[in-house]
Amino acid sequence: MKTIAELRSTLPQVGHVAWIGLSPATRAELTPVEQVAARVGTGLDGDHHARSGKSKRQVTLIQQEHLDVVAALLGIPRVAPEWTRRNIVVAGINLAALAKARFTVGEVLLEGTGPCAPCSRMEQNLGTGGYNAMRGHGGITARVLSAGTIRRGDAVRFVELSAAKGDESDDS
Repeated sequence: MKTIAELRSTLPQVGHVAWIGLSPATRAELTPVEQVAARVGTGLDGDHHARSGKSKRQVTLIQQEHLDVVAALLGIPRVAPEWTRRNIVVAGINLAALAKARFTVGEVLLEGTGPCAPCSRMEQNLGTGGYNAMRGHGGITARVLSAGTIRRGDAVRFVELSAAKGDESDDS
């Protein structure tokens, strides 16, 4: 039987980028794009979070499958990616497993820095109950470790656990 540490250090699924969006200014609408340049030390070109410094929130990611869960919790037909104010929607891989890991999105190496908690804007964007529907489904934040271009359709692959210690619990 594998230990929890061994289980956490392998992730055989390969996901893909389903959507990319950028917000040019605080509170501005997100604009869907087909590709974006990711820069070390700042984040995604054209996004208001891309600024110098050691921000842990250079890139925000959410799981496509969770958009469906949030829609079901709210009793609405769908949740559009831009409503969640996340930069990248991925499908086919568990983002929670990448929250404290290094992973590639296409040619770009990212490091998960933790969960991306919902903000009060979720009530405005998703309607009454939007904030609570997003809790636990808000995705993750990441920083860029190697620059490159991220494109819609790119593969998302686990590389290794980060040096930072994460929650070692078995989630039970």
